[in-house]
Amino acid sequence: MLLKFFTNSHATAYLRGMAEEFGESTNAIRHELNNLSKAGYLIFSEEGRTIVYRANTKHPLYNELRSLVHKYLGIDKIIENILSRLGDLKLAFIVGDYAKGKDTGTIELVLVGSVNESYLNKLVKKAKSLLHRNIKIEIISVNDFKKNKTSFGNALLVWNTSEISNDSI
Repeated sequence: MLLKFFTNSHATAYLRGMAEEFGESTNAIRHELNNLSKAGYLIFSEEGRTIVYRANTKHPLYNELRSLVHKYLGIDKIIENILSRLGDLKLAFIVGDYAKGKDTGTIELVLVGSVNESYLNKLVKKAKSLLHRNIKIEIISVNDFKKNKTSFGNALLVWNTSEISNDSI
């Protein structure tokens, strides 16, 4: 559950959906959701007859929990070992299952900018061996990003050295 909620602050879930996703009983999921909510790590809202949970980003330990989850997933190593040395990288996003808080073993990244692809391939190979996870990379131009930025609403921004303002992301 921590992966689900603390990988991406926009991730939401409800009881039955999580029970199906994790293959657990609704009672077991309810118990954990109640514990995390009572501790203040999760907040919930009612949407019709459904209670929707999400991470409490205002909790004093939110950043620490998010950091621990990212370390567990290896995101911190990806950022350190790959993104910081690529060239003219403007933005980087985690998309797919990891952005949704699911650890499926494949980390999907979208890189925005101009990068040295041969160097990137070497770094990806190294990161795969460090993380023991598959890594898929898509590189797009800044113009392509600007044209399709609405498709990045659920993506997890992990790198921003860009003149692209936060308003335009």
